[in-house]
Amino acid sequence: MLPGPTPGTPRALTGPRGFAVVDVEATGRSPWRHRVVEIAVVLLNERLCPEGEFATLLDPLGPVGPTHVHRIRQTDVEGAPRFREIAPRLLELLAGRVLVGHHVSCDHAFLDREFARIGVPLPPVPLLCTMQLAREHLPEARSHGLAACVEAAGLGWYPAHTALGDARVTAELLRHCVGAPSCPPDDWAGPLREAARVPWPRLGWARSRSSGAPVPLVRREALYGPRLPGDRSSEVVLTQAGAVPPPPRERGGLPLGSVDPHDGRALTAVGRQATDAATGSTA
Repeated sequence: MLPGPTPGTPRALTGPRGFAVVDVEATGRSPWRHRVVEIAVVLLNERLCPEGEFATLLDPLGPVGPTHVHRIRQTDVEGAPRFREIAPRLLELLAGRVLVGHHVSCDHAFLDREFARIGVPLPPVPLLCTMQLAREHLPEARSHGLAACVEAAGLGWYPAHTALGDARVTAELLRHCVGAPSCPPDDWAGPLREAARVPWPRLGWARSRSSGAPVPLVRREALYGPRLPGDRSSEVVLTQAGAVPPPPRERGGLPLGSVDPHDGRALTAVGRQATDAATGSTA
């Protein structure tokens, strides 16, 4: 049985926490009829410096949808967490931050429906769309899709249609657009303060695995850089990147937010050096 939200009044955080760059891959185009099959979150502070990242495939409890687009096979999601099992972690990561995405309204809509399915209303958070930023500050882009914007910004090859690859390059695109001479330097103070004031719900950890074992996070990842003829290093691979912890009672009563040996790598470093600020642990 899955518990409901933790009792208590939703709480707002004090002080700016920065930005959460989000990307989802889904089983189809409709948030109402389709499910999220992969999610990634890249955390940036208020100065757009990397703080941490989270990514995993998800079991959509049905067909994975257009494999020819996202390249996720049905066998890839076997044993992956369900959305309810990572929902408490997502709430912790997103709380107090401006939500960023390329066509962010789409990612937000899928997140909103996934949380609604488990009875958790997603609070109204400030949104920042890199597609809109590119329209205003990247006039040389031939179109405003992510790939065209990345090309125009000179950001190089990235593993498109993987949630982590798209989220990482969206964070780079955000930095590029904010650094453009046409972009006012103080545009973000207001949304950051607004995000910090938004009350966020808290959610108990899921007790859906009879064994009580941690639920492994399954991450798709590929190296960045130019793709040379015959080079296979850019191929997408599946890795286990930590695990969703068991409920607190099964972890010796550790409260939410505690550093836990089961979850030490669930929020892994951005790039090569970033620390895991959301859990206080290192990757």
